[in-house]
Amino acid sequence: MHHGSLTAQSRHQPGLFSSFFQGSFACSTACRTPGKRADLMISSGHDTLLEKDYALLTSHHILTARDGARWYLIESQPGEYHWDSFLPQLKAAQAQGIEMIWELAHFGWPDGLDIWQPEFIDRFSAYAGALARLMREEGLTRPFITPMNQISFWSWAGAEIAWFNPFVTGRGRELKRQLTRASIAAMHAIRDELPGARFVLTDPLVNVAASGYSTAARLQAQQQHQAQYEVWDWLAGRDEPELGGSEELLDIIGLTWYPDNQWFHNGDPLEPHHPDYRPLNLLLQEVWQRYQRPLLIAETGAEADRSQTWLSLVSQEVDLALNAGVQLEGISLYPVVDYPAWDDDRRYPVGLFGLPDANGNRTVNESMALTLRSQQIKHQQDPLRTSTT
Repeated sequence: MHHGSLTAQSRHQPGLFSSFFQGSFACSTACRTPGKRADLMISSGHDTLLEKDYALLTSHHILTARDGARWYLIESQPGEYHWDSFLPQLKAAQAQGIEMIWELAHFGWPDGLDIWQPEFIDRFSAYAGALARLMREEGLTRPFITPMNQISFWSWAGAEIAWFNPFVTGRGRELKRQLTRASIAAMHAIRDELPGARFVLTDPLVNVAASGYSTAARLQAQQQHQAQYEVWDWLAGRDEPELGGSEELLDIIGLTWYPDNQWFHNGDPLEPHHPDYRPLNLLLQEVWQRYQRPLLIAETGAEADRSQTWLSLVSQEVDLALNAGVQLEGISLYPVVDYPAWDDDRRYPVGLFGLPDANGNRTVNESMALTLRSQQIKHQQDPLRTSTT
């Protein structure tokens, strides 16, 4: 197939965010065991080191970050909002000149609220509207907001394999619909307060290949692969229109991307040397062709020994995607600050910055910082890139 020569004009020039390389803070408030909440903002020390942490980002030329508003603290009593956990985040980000992508629910919700009931949707939407009103009062006009973080992943982890809350199996699709409805209601409530708000809608980017060559295997792999698009299709109203989605709600597509995001349909890992392994740039082109919306790699990272290699590889693939005209607007490193390992075999990537010492100082992962810097320079040296800062 002849595509003609790649002209300079066809390369996408990112300019949506203050910085192309971004940092993502661990802000999950999920219950890892019933009744026992794990607030990663607390365990990483971030909740008490807001100014310092945001200042660390700017010292490494990172001007855009993802962080979370903790719904369970803000609305501990139904309909009553207390902003003392969130306002310091907002003020610290403003003081340090950090552009924020605010997540409103990262796998957690207030105690005593039943996630399966219609009340969950109403409470989430009212909370989102109240938060948007507060942002407006604090002078924000075009904030970036993620209503529900990773609906597909949450539904699978929480309602298919009971790995975290709500701890059930076989109800993944039901939870996915519920969280989608809640997201849609929240987006309308936010736009009522802040018509200029932008939405970053996150979910894992995956590739599922057939193990074996039977038609059934190929079909199953194809179905699993296509399932990654379901929530975005629903939010856009392209499918399941009764959920209330519409094209104008589908804004920025946030993709989470890790070394284990490719597998065979039977669950076995798909390794990079296998012929069915697909390069990231082709997966990004697939998402771009399907939605024609700005894309953000909203989380990416790898374990300690491979974190630099991983970042270089992701940057290289992103470069190929940009050359192909994909409107990719950034890469966010996760976690940007360390948190203690979860109590199971979940990947534990090492952040750019370590856990704080007794004085609240974090060590810098120097080799990672050097890799980041060289990628930032490469990116900025693109002669066609216009500075947005």
